[in-house]
Amino acid sequence: MSGVVTVPELLDGHTVLDIECLDRVYLNAYVPVLQSSGQVVAFMTQHLGKPIPSPALMEHIGTRFRKAVESYAFSNGIPWVRFGKGDRKIDVMQPHIAAQAATGRSGVAAVGVSQEFQRVWSAYQRDTKAAAPQYTFTKADRRVTCYYFYLWDEDFGPAFIKVCAYFPVRHEAPCNRVEVKDLHRHAVAAA
Repeated sequence: MSGVVTVPELLDGHTVLDIECLDRVYLNAYVPVLQSSGQVVAFMTQHLGKPIPSPALMEHIGTRFRKAVESYAFSNGIPWVRFGKGDRKIDVMQPHIAAQAATGRSGVAAVGVSQEFQRVWSAYQRDTKAAAPQYTFTKADRRVTCYYFYLWDEDFGPAFIKVCAYFPVRHEAPCNRVEVKDLHRHAVAAA
């Protein structure tokens, strides 16, 4: 009779993990109370005060957010860049980052816009005999608008923050290892 096989024994010779350099850490931000369908319904009915939790509310929130981002960029003279299919984002944004760095001030160098697949809430109308429509909320992969806020910071250098414009808004802020060390150094100095 053979013994119990462990995961490392099972994978031995079948997988390789080779890390030359960890150069980036992603900081993901999300709204913790919007991670289940019940929480989405509660947000719409209790927080927003709507009698029917409808997918139309998600569209209104997203549309308002997209208009606010565009208004912010144009009213502050921030370049607005639509990424094309296959564009390497950093190559497209490098001139804008360099221009912001040349000012000697921290700031938003440009806002990039792309369509990407993201895991977002979707809704389906349920077949019920109730007078009011009822919806089931589930997570699905959908192509949605994503904004990339490319930044130049005097202390940390170039960075970007990615924001999904669909409800609930999801954020990513990658930091390279130098930025993480600097963040730690600044946090210690401020304490």
